[in-house]
Amino acid sequence: MSTINELKDKLDTKTLNFALLGLVTGSIYNILWMNKATQIIAESTKTKLVDNTYIIWVSVCLGMSYLLSGTGDEIVSILSGILTIASMVLHVVWAFKARAALTSYALNEHRIDLKMNAFYTIIFHVFYINYCINDLPEAERKQRILSGQTSPAVER
Repeated sequence: MSTINELKDKLDTKTLNFALLGLVTGSIYNILWMNKATQIIAESTKTKLVDNTYIIWVSVCLGMSYLLSGTGDEIVSILSGILTIASMVLHVVWAFKARAALTSYALNEHRIDLKMNAFYTIIFHVFYINYCINDLPEAERKQRILSGQTSPAVER
């Protein structure tokens, strides 16, 4: 059985740093992180989240929306907005797939009932997934306290 810190240690991204890097890079860092996280989550949870093609489409939607946003033409600006919304929807879909994989992983591997808020998943998508991954050790500690265990769970 892997340790609860495995995902956190492999991703090694603080949520505040992640949000600031996303802001400064215009969400390019978010896409790079999503690609890395997809591979690490799939490896740790043994659940395939999405193909590399999915990440490429997120990048294409975001890149084309940036490219078309400053033209001044109304129709092109509308197309840019549609591509931005498509990119956001793809982010949210990815976040829900990651959410399902994480809750299943926490329950099956570590016997933790990980409760992830659907509203936060929609609003904060990749940032919330990163936060929940970083919070897994604390969730395990709370679970142990609530179940009356004082030492780490013993594998049976």
